[in-house]
Amino acid sequence: MKRMYAPKHWYLDKLAGPYASRPGTGPHKLRECIPVGVLLRNRLKYALNNQETIKICKDKEGLVKVDNRIRRSHKFPLGFQDVVSFDKTGEFFRILIDVKGRFQPHRVDEKEGSFKLLKVKRKSTGKNKIPFIVTHDGRTIRFPHPDIKKNDTVKFNLITGEIDGLVKFENGASVMTHGGNNIGRVGILSHVEHHPGSYEIANIRDSRGNIFATRLSNVMVIGEGKKPLISLPKAKGIKLSLIEERDNRFARNAESEDDE
Repeated sequence: MKRMYAPKHWYLDKLAGPYASRPGTGPHKLRECIPVGVLLRNRLKYALNNQETIKICKDKEGLVKVDNRIRRSHKFPLGFQDVVSFDKTGEFFRILIDVKGRFQPHRVDEKEGSFKLLKVKRKSTGKNKIPFIVTHDGRTIRFPHPDIKKNDTVKFNLITGEIDGLVKFENGASVMTHGGNNIGRVGILSHVEHHPGSYEIANIRDSRGNIFATRLSNVMVIGEGKKPLISLPKAKGIKLSLIEERDNRFARNAESEDDE
């Protein structure tokens, strides 16, 4: 695609060429993902140009794994909660979103990189009365536990391909937003407002006591109580005001000048 039409949250260089890699077909929407090539080149700095990203992905050893499956396309779409692993370096990254709406490859250990959290989008009964659930990354899991309902989060083992745990969508659960104006924020679910014929609104309180609201479809449960099942990036999902961001920036500049 033309680089000027690429999503702004990819943060591509303006003068690095007219084109950008268009994400291929996959489990995530075009505007809700980031290609493997952009991750390798712009985020992790493993490659200097697009040709190097293609060579890394096409290597016969299968250097890049997404959710424990080898992916050889540099256009494969990476979305929220996906786990990218590199066996050659022993590194694991979970794709999360910061409060600016940018995809962040958060480094995790091997134990945490062996599972991912899946939001249940739909629960239904298929052919021959076989129950199944559909998750946010396009997976269809048959014969789920009867306690699993819509909007719940399941802990999916990437090694065995089975569900290891369940976190219910209920008041008091730890949640993270993956869309809307409050994208990337983390907090405790207070309550849900039901509006027949319109959107359901979730009210969330963060660790600073600030309350914000967003659509229910933008919320994903990541743990019970105040203990999320996954580690969070440096900001811990806390959105700072413009004045606080300015003060932090001035403090960093002052420290860098003192070091010089």
